[in-house]
Amino acid sequence: MLPSRRGRPARVPAALALLLATAAAAGALAGCGDTGGLRGAGATPAARSPARLWPGLTPASSPAYDIGEVEHAVVEGVAVPGGDIRRADPVAAVRAEIAERPDDYAGAKAPYHETSVRMADCGTDGTGDGAGDAGCPVLRPYYRDLTGDGRPEMTLGFRLLPEKLTAVRVYTVEKDRLVRVMSYEDAVSAVELAGRTVIVRSPSEVAGYEYRLQWTWDADQRAMLLTSDEMLRTDDGGRHTKRPSASPSAAASSPPSSSPPPSSSPSSPSSPSSRASDR
Repeated sequence: MLPSRRGRPARVPAALALLLATAAAAGALAGCGDTGGLRGAGATPAARSPARLWPGLTPASSPAYDIGEVEHAVVEGVAVPGGDIRRADPVAAVRAEIAERPDDYAGAKAPYHETSVRMADCGTDGTGDGAGDAGCPVLRPYYRDLTGDGRPEMTLGFRLLPEKLTAVRVYTVEKDRLVRVMSYEDAVSAVELAGRTVIVRSPSEVAGYEYRLQWTWDADQRAMLLTSDEMLRTDDGGRHTKRPSASPSAAASSPPSSSPPPSSSPSSPSSPSSRASDR
């Protein structure tokens, strides 16, 4: 622009500015020879329909193993004052589950005996945090509407000790009763909530990959269903944490490697590690 007498750029009339801009654009196009038209991106691979293998194979009519696809269980003995799940005691919910599964928690040889012992550090107000205070294995609960009914559900986690595993549970309220609608445990690296979905990330034995599982609310089953099970690359440069070995009781009951093993818990889907051999 032309300098003004006061040392500031002088304003250029609008018509002149438009003329200058048009000339500059024309010069740029003439210099590069690009007319702005469409250009081909190369050949496109032909679409192919899926090829069905073994068409004469008799379809299976029932699953070979019960992996607990649907979890819908009333938690006995845990009050929900006023039907408000925020007033239900999460520690009491975990204690009720421990009482339901004595083979997993009771006795010195139970795989998660230490969890049962350390529940004494949780108190009775539900504020225990397994990440710190008093060594309580119950993690802080989170509340979000996962069913779409306008009321929050409770997503709860607790440590399975001495194994380096984390149990993830989702509870809702039906007729003022606490109901468990999701149950899963694994070597968990992260848990996320997105819409009506619970996302659980777990380490893989393969460097640079992780498992990502998603549970989504299903109104027909009145439960969170495992709707996605993926093995994805991570951005950690190939660093990974190996999945801990199975508990002694689970290892002793595992079938030969030629067949997929059943779940160690009838209320939980099989862990990604048990499915890794099928991928």
